[in-house]
Amino acid sequence: MTDAQRRAAFTHLLHSFRSSQDQAPAQRWLLLEASHVLGQQLLGLHWRSHCWMLRHALQMRDGREVAGQLLRLALVPAGHLLDRLPRGNTGRTTVPATLPMDMPPAISALIAEALRTTRRPPGQRART
Repeated sequence: MTDAQRRAAFTHLLHSFRSSQDQAPAQRWLLLEASHVLGQQLLGLHWRSHCWMLRHALQMRDGREVAGQLLRLALVPAGHLLDRLPRGNTGRTTVPATLPMDMPPAISALIAEALRTTRRPPGQRART
């Protein structure tokens, strides 16, 4: 997948999150976790995913998740600088920040859908 495809799918997932107020909290977290897994390889997207997780944790008044997201935001630059990113990690406080993970099926499905939805027809160029 190209960086442009990754960015487009990431943006799609965040848009889905922002328009999902009527969904259960667990489903909304899945959208953020999928954006984290997808964006983790690019510093800017990785940072944004944790900012959105922090914002959501604050809205949910989840002190443990807020603290965990603040810690993860502190670790993001070092993780990229040292190339120590735990692939597949969902980014939540419910899992250790340094634990590589197999991608959960629900997250894999959300990412696949975001990639499908944002795929451009052959020959169509990205907007610049």
